[in-house]
Amino acid sequence: MTTPPFLVHDSAKNPDADIWFAEPPGFIGLPLDALSPPQGSPPPGDRAELAVLLDSAPDDKCRQLLLGQLGEGLRLLEALREVGTVHCSLGLHRDDVEEGGEGQTLLSLLALSWRAIATAPPAVTAARAVTSQAPPHTRIEYLEDLPCGPATLSETLRTPAAGDGLVRQALLQVHAHLPHPDGKRLAVLTLSTTAVGRREAYRRMLRQLAGMVSFEDPLTPGEA
Repeated sequence: MTTPPFLVHDSAKNPDADIWFAEPPGFIGLPLDALSPPQGSPPPGDRAELAVLLDSAPDDKCRQLLLGQLGEGLRLLEALREVGTVHCSLGLHRDDVEEGGEGQTLLSLLALSWRAIATAPPAVTAARAVTSQAPPHTRIEYLEDLPCGPATLSETLRTPAAGDGLVRQALLQVHAHLPHPDGKRLAVLTLSTTAVGRREAYRRMLRQLAGMVSFEDPLTPGEA
């Protein structure tokens, strides 16, 4: 499979940026700020940025259904923001690369979150990130040779509890814990998918993404 050249997003030129990374092909960024504005904003039906989508509904019944789905989605995005998520992307990939692939579309969600931590050396923070958490982290891998510094890669497997109204389908989450050099913050990249059978492919994808993270502006004046 041929990988297209990377495109530099405008956010990479933001003088206030504190992390840079490159997404693999197949990911579509979700505008968290536009879709999930501060508390007190108008409901989805009155929001100008969603008007075009709602106006595309063929009738009022379909529009009400779409409003309901938007409401659920916006509540999910707001929950992500509340835990420090600053970037979210939807992944769409065809399951036809690895042996045994059926050619179906695989969905995933990539999220970048910041966590405040007790001041500690990056190596200590990376080790602490995968302990004393629920559900427990498994398949833990320590990465010591990344350009951004030491990190840990791990996995969690979640299944909705009975009676919570959700489909009881296992959700695989692969995490990359990347301590900031200032020792006070932890960047967490999480790749979530219900395609548990493709865990090796998603783990490999997140490991490659972690290898492209930088806490210093990687763009020279000529590239910006």
